[in-house]
Amino acid sequence: MGTLNMLGLAKRIGARFLLTSTSEVYGDPLEHPQKETYWGHVNPIGVRSCYDEGKRTAETLAMDYHRGADVEVRIARIFNTYGPRMCLDDGRVVSNFVAQAIRKQPMTVYGDGKQTRSFQYVSDLVNGLMALMEGEHIGPFNLGNPGEFTMLELAEVVKETIDPSATIEFKENTADDPHKRKPDISKAKELLNWEPKISLREGLPLMVTDFQKRILNGEK
Repeated sequence: MGTLNMLGLAKRIGARFLLTSTSEVYGDPLEHPQKETYWGHVNPIGVRSCYDEGKRTAETLAMDYHRGADVEVRIARIFNTYGPRMCLDDGRVVSNFVAQAIRKQPMTVYGDGKQTRSFQYVSDLVNGLMALMEGEHIGPFNLGNPGEFTMLELAEVVKETIDPSATIEFKENTADDPHKRKPDISKAKELLNWEPKISLREGLPLMVTDFQKRILNGEK
């Protein structure tokens, strides 16, 4: 409903509209890496489908307003992003691992930890969104870092960065958790002249410094 209301506003005042969609529109993908032409593999009645299908519907609405009402829309499919000033306990895997390691708690890995994700630093994402909004191409564009890590590999990078003695605790996986996630960013490279510059090993310490200050100051 928020997207629908904002599209109506953009139509009335002639604004350019940015939809921050998500890699979750691909669901548990059967194509790897994922290109924008891939329609996805989503369970429409699954426990996490409200997010996947909500974003898919938002993309549909954006394209309908573009085709039917000439609204200038831009669609970005954002892959996992991390950086300073994230919520300490937002439930995302990077902030979970970092906060747990700083607090001397075991890092929680769901399932066997072999599922993969791709992690981009926040400034790379911001540059991509600016290039998209300043350009003439509608999208959708994958905005993500093609560097692919299993959850266990991510946990090892967090250990190296924060505390080599940190431990891992395995828990049962959530339903419909995607097994692989990696963007094909060829389209963004070609049409937006954009690609991420900051690797996980470069970006993670910047996030860790911020989290350490906030946790030591007693922020929840």
